[in-house]
Amino acid sequence: MRFAPVLLILSILCAQTSQPVKSTFEKQPALLLANSTLELTVLPTGGTFASLVLVDDPEKLSPLWNPIRMAREAGEKNAFESSQGHFICVDGFGPVSKEEEAVGLPGHGEAHERPFDVKFYAKQGSVTTLTIATKLPLAQELFERTVRMADGENVIYVESQLESLLAFDRPVFWAEHATIGSPFLEPGVTVVDMSVRRAKTRPYVEAELEGGLPHRLAPDKEFMWPEAPDIHGRKIDVRQAPAEPNSGDHTTCLMDPARKLVFITALHPGKRLLLGYLFKPQEYGWTQSWEFYPPNKKLARGLEFSTQPFDVPRREVVQLNSMFGAPVYRWLPARSKIESRFLMFYTHTPAGFRKVDDVRLENGKITIADHQANKQVTLTASLPI
Repeated sequence: MRFAPVLLILSILCAQTSQPVKSTFEKQPALLLANSTLELTVLPTGGTFASLVLVDDPEKLSPLWNPIRMAREAGEKNAFESSQGHFICVDGFGPVSKEEEAVGLPGHGEAHERPFDVKFYAKQGSVTTLTIATKLPLAQELFERTVRMADGENVIYVESQLESLLAFDRPVFWAEHATIGSPFLEPGVTVVDMSVRRAKTRPYVEAELEGGLPHRLAPDKEFMWPEAPDIHGRKIDVRQAPAEPNSGDHTTCLMDPARKLVFITALHPGKRLLLGYLFKPQEYGWTQSWEFYPPNKKLARGLEFSTQPFDVPRREVVQLNSMFGAPVYRWLPARSKIESRFLMFYTHTPAGFRKVDDVRLENGKITIADHQANKQVTLTASLPI
């Protein structure tokens, strides 16, 4: 019995010094996290979630955006640089000012371009844990992310910390740039649902184009999700990409602050695959939908849950101060940390499941409901959010 504490200490030390499986993704170094249900590919550069597949899916179809593959298939150059999959925008979400650009601050913040170090990796009981971290030298912040997977579950649990190294309070700008792409994002088929309170199209002037694509939505108009006004005054259901794509737009949604947890889902009803996110509206109050719908059908759609409505320079966000009566940034106190959590799930759906009306996390279960079809998906979620 007297050797038990020593054995426990040794087992803990061994677990902490073990490493995740190393892999590659599009010729980039990658880390592979897996259980018997899911395989998640994480890039050490940027901490990006590059691919997510179901172990039992013979097609191994990831819903996450892969612009490198899409450009290769189209015989074009990838125009999106380090942006891919689900990447982190911190501290900053959108373009930078000329002064920020002059000192080397990239758009969407530093984190998505920085190298992350593995701080912890272990399988403890049924739970695999990976913690990665990086320093943001220009913002003078530390960013740490912990990813957990439990055996047999279709759920990934993500916890993040942002720490200030400065001696004064500051506003921070933070988005989870979750992005789906073709072929999971199929024109006229794949649908997005979310728990929304109010919605608005992005302001723009007529000469502005999104990636060279024309706008289909009227600028700076409030609307009732998902019926957004187009440039001709008609209403468009923006849950679905157009069957014949040729447009680029942004809309934003104030997530329902009355809910404990809000949701975003992307469903391919034909392939019966569903990606979803759950998070707290006080941590990510907004979701920007970035629609990139070129005519070659290599589509991308951002499900960008964030602290602010649109990806714009930080001065604009501070000057806006609030929208729909809701805050548009978070405060990071002097030499302190703030946290955020979300979970993502990826699962099969039953035949006839066409729409997500609600997602609830209660008593260790996620329940995803299609009320009209009278169908639901229930997933085990054993860890807290």
